[in-house]
Amino acid sequence: MPTNPSPPKAYFLTWTTYGTWLRGDPRGSVVEENRRGVPYAEPNPTLTRRDTASLKHQPVLLDTDARRIVHESIEETCAQRGWALHAYSVRTNHVHAVVSANNPPEHVMASLKSWGTRWLRERCGYPADDRVWTKHGSTRSLYDEPSVEKAIDYVLRLQDQPRQ
Repeated sequence: MPTNPSPPKAYFLTWTTYGTWLRGDPRGSVVEENRRGVPYAEPNPTLTRRDTASLKHQPVLLDTDARRIVHESIEETCAQRGWALHAYSVRTNHVHAVVSANNPPEHVMASLKSWGTRWLRERCGYPADDRVWTKHGSTRSLYDEPSVEKAIDYVLRLQDQPRQ
């Protein structure tokens, strides 16, 4: 796919909680890099079982208090850095955020995850040695207003709709 010469208007960021969406998952999983047009990997129960067996601790599901804390950490992190937070949703097993920033998307996502983890440890007592999030996530650059609006609509209204 050719590179876009203009900077992105926003990023559509998604990351999951530790151990809740493993490789081979029937919902779809990413084998290498999650790029536009690259299909999800086929379901693979053997791979999912193998990854489940290698978890260092129980999968992390965010309860109501934890979700509120992560919400607040996202708002505070974006405000402190001057990033425009267009939409976000903290679910029990994943987070979506649509953010405009003058930093690379990986940096934005890493900051949001890092501060979310710090706040969960400080305010909810999450264990210091346990991971909260998966290693990376999805970082999609949005280059035009329709793409930004579509991502915002998905985050705020369409997450529970079946994939087409």
